[in-house]
Amino acid sequence: METLLSHSFDYLSSASPQKVRKGLRQVEGLLAQICLASASSPAPNKRQSMLALGSASSATPPSKKLADLNQDLAFREFYKLQQSFQWNVAMRLIGCLERLLGKGSNGTNDLLIVQTLDLIQGVLLLHPPSRELFAREIHMTIFLDLLDPSLCPAIQSSTLLALVTSLLDSPLNARTFEACDGLLVVTSLFKSRATSREVKLKLVEFLYFYLMPEAAPKRSAAAAQQTDVLGGRRKELVAAFDRDRRRETLSGNSGSNVVGSPSNTRSTDEKQAMLGRYMSNVQDLVEDLAEDLFSGPYGQLSAPVPIGSTVQEAGAIGGKVPGKVPVKVPGKVPGKVLGRVPGKVPGVGH
Repeated sequence: METLLSHSFDYLSSASPQKVRKGLRQVEGLLAQICLASASSPAPNKRQSMLALGSASSATPPSKKLADLNQDLAFREFYKLQQSFQWNVAMRLIGCLERLLGKGSNGTNDLLIVQTLDLIQGVLLLHPPSRELFAREIHMTIFLDLLDPSLCPAIQSSTLLALVTSLLDSPLNARTFEACDGLLVVTSLFKSRATSREVKLKLVEFLYFYLMPEAAPKRSAAAAQQTDVLGGRRKELVAAFDRDRRRETLSGNSGSNVVGSPSNTRSTDEKQAMLGRYMSNVQDLVEDLAEDLFSGPYGQLSAPVPIGSTVQEAGAIGGKVPGKVPVKVPGKVPGKVLGRVPGKVPGVGH
């Protein structure tokens, strides 16, 4: 596995779009091999296998369950490798994304950015400790740069999904998002007349997610099992990613920025007040959130991916999270937020 990751990382750091694409495919293929169940009955020969690829009856293999992955040797090896900077996939994808962002906008580059964002989303869901990377402003800023109004809607939509994933069960990351003027970036994109309706819907969905009440991460049974996968060394990765913040604490800053500290969390009321600086209809969002908090998907978004969920639900392959990310509020978003005043975005402070 180290050899495969090494080759993938070499391709991801290349200046050639073809090699970058190959590296992304190798990472996706590795995740697919780990997370998808093998076919129950293999094709008897190559000809039938090739026919099956073009057959309408052929389907994607079913996803494994995370509870089963704990006993999967390939998954355990992959998870342990993510402890080190040398083999951490999320770090390499972030570096790749930064280089792609500096190349300007064109069709090929835009497609590579979307593919990279999808893989970042999947890796962060499959390996939650890697979310600690986005507690650093330098990494969070990359997401915000990708929400520039001049970029294509596909990039904006994929960025919002990856951003949600980086904030899951991570109050400190949310504080970094706020410190980087993330709310200003999101609301400015929402107000822009050039922003497509589809992206505006996703922006409102993101705001629903952001307004959810926070709780300091607690060690649950799921977290205990995740630690067991790492051989009891999960804290080593968190400590490594947190090195900069520990240096700040030693230099004289208060220790209130420790991961999981209650002082890092904010209530819906506090976040409503912050968002109210940029939007005038935040109360409507809060009321809808209160109505759907327990009946919608929100109750599954504030905690780490639970052991026992399918990997397809966890979004490990290609960053797809059916029914969970993006956050959907059926019947609420178009009528209550986007459809009040014809010809303009309603309820938004200008």
